[in-house]
Amino acid sequence: MERYQPRTTVNRRTLLRAGGAGALAFGALASLAGCGIPPAGRPEAALGASEDRSAHEQTLAFSSWTEYIDTGADGTSRPTLDDFRRSTGIAVTYTEDINDNVEFFGKAGKQLAAGQDIGRDLICVTDWMAGRMIRLGWARRLDAAHMPNAYANLAPGFRAPDWDPGRVHSYPWTGIPAVIAYNRKATGGRKVDSVSQLLDDPRLKGRVGLLSEMRDTVGLTLLDMGRRPEEVTAEEYDAAVARLRRARDRGQIRRFTGNDYTGDLNKGDIAACIAWAGDLVQLQADNSDIQYAIPDTGYMLSSDNLLVPRTARHQRNAERLIDYYYQPKVAARLAAAINYVSPVAGLRDELAKIDKKLAENSLIIPSEAMLAKAHAFRSLTAAEEKAFEAAFSELTGA
Repeated sequence: MERYQPRTTVNRRTLLRAGGAGALAFGALASLAGCGIPPAGRPEAALGASEDRSAHEQTLAFSSWTEYIDTGADGTSRPTLDDFRRSTGIAVTYTEDINDNVEFFGKAGKQLAAGQDIGRDLICVTDWMAGRMIRLGWARRLDAAHMPNAYANLAPGFRAPDWDPGRVHSYPWTGIPAVIAYNRKATGGRKVDSVSQLLDDPRLKGRVGLLSEMRDTVGLTLLDMGRRPEEVTAEEYDAAVARLRRARDRGQIRRFTGNDYTGDLNKGDIAACIAWAGDLVQLQADNSDIQYAIPDTGYMLSSDNLLVPRTARHQRNAERLIDYYYQPKVAARLAAAINYVSPVAGLRDELAKIDKKLAENSLIIPSEAMLAKAHAFRSLTAAEEKAFEAAFSELTGA
């Protein structure tokens, strides 16, 4: 039986995930458009869809983020992928070469736009980028008949994203809650459970961290203001950014960060912050002073998603891998390794066989009450994305 390696706090939630790089993201999009990106809705055949070679080539190229899969005792093997190969005969080349959504878009976009093979059959990107690629016609439609486990076991909360209705082109790899975290020692034992405390409590001045991910930081602020990120208007967005700017100008906010907030939170240099749940599971295991709270107003839930690029050569093999990870036993092994929310229903008993504490952790398997408080930032048009990210970049100084 393989040993599940503890996940480090330096993981796939990178500094440039979206927030400060948002303007770059739109700039890359505009640049690619000038190079001939096909418009949304262009017939699939015109986008260079490749012939599926899965019937006679038992291979699959899968690109993902660092620290985002189970690792064996040797520190290099991938036990679930090894088991997949043994059961199917399909050899997976797994590459941790997606360091940032924007960077990946810049590398692969021109090739996908031209219908050229990018050497990948399966990729893992964050929901807003997945939505963009689907709109551009760069993701293949998946065949549900090839994925009975995925179709049956996809958790209800992940079934209907507005950027891919019905999950026609994508399946989630993980869910990523953005919640409030605090160092109990640094707060003098006080609980921090609202954005209002983060932005307005003078006792936290200069010791507050906010995320450089626009949708999480602004989304939680909108919720604190009684607004729904699923329906946000430009006026509501501007009001939330203005509120954040006032807190910044008063010196309330120490800095906007990617996942590098973890070290400062652990030491107490940041007393309280907006945090990604996957980081907190490991932080709490190492430091009992690290606590988290779900605001009464709700929290943000995004996802990283599996897509088959338009030019993939092994779609059927990719669908078999997606379906494999939607078996509760396999999903439990993945959840135990990476500590993010699993999108697979029915894995609690399997996860308990690995680690009973993880099986009861609502940051990995949310309770119904927690799920009821989850919110998602709505999809943005290209014009909205440009305007929203420009305002957020000015706020963060990116």
